[in-house]
Amino acid sequence: MSPTPLVELSRVSKSFGGLHAAQDVSLSVYPGEVIGLLGHNGAGKSTVIKMLSGVYPPDSGEIRVNGKPVSIRSTRDARAHGIETIYQTLALSENLDSVANLFLGRETTSFLGFLDEDAMEADARRTLERMKLRLPNLANLVSTLSGGQRQAIAIARAIHFNARVLIMDEPTAALGPEETAKVGALVRELSSQGIGILLISHDIHDVFELAHRLVVMRNGLVVGTVKTPHITKDEALAMIIAGAMPRPAAN
Repeated sequence: MSPTPLVELSRVSKSFGGLHAAQDVSLSVYPGEVIGLLGHNGAGKSTVIKMLSGVYPPDSGEIRVNGKPVSIRSTRDARAHGIETIYQTLALSENLDSVANLFLGRETTSFLGFLDEDAMEADARRTLERMKLRLPNLANLVSTLSGGQRQAIAIARAIHFNARVLIMDEPTAALGPEETAKVGALVRELSSQGIGILLISHDIHDVFELAHRLVVMRNGLVVGTVKTPHITKDEALAMIIAGAMPRPAAN
């Protein structure tokens, strides 16, 4: 594993009036690493990912990309630094096909300024092949796709535009077991290609299946960071509920 994280938060804080949504939060994501960000509603997870994705500017602390301090004040800044976010809503247009959604807002045009649909379809196919994904027909409207296929399109959009860090907010919410497994396989494939993934999920079973490390938050604070193989699910739940690292077993 590289000694330099792809992205790193160092004592980052954000308040809204008297509410300390995130306090002195530190975490890092290395190439190919999947980080599971855990905590109850209101723990501060959403605030953290919104600071990383440029929705909220941090009040204090530092964000580093590839070891260098950066200023992320907008989603455009985040994307320029290779950070893409896939929210639970996916932000897909139901009345457009897969290719149009993959390039939504960042379409390829010819030298005359017209949409280059052939180039976009070819690029879409290459991106899906890189992710080892197959869709029945790229011309089908997104409204006809399954939940897992929609998730794949949203991920492909991020990967096509050179995401190095992918923030995934509840990627398996409302998916059945089969599609959840497919999304899990996709996360593993992206990890094997060196993409860092910050995974936010209420499903602790999915997180344990995919994450290399866990970061647990409570009341805006990081309770602890631990390698997944070094902790049980019950201990992780105890961290979420009690807000403390598990005690080491007595000798």
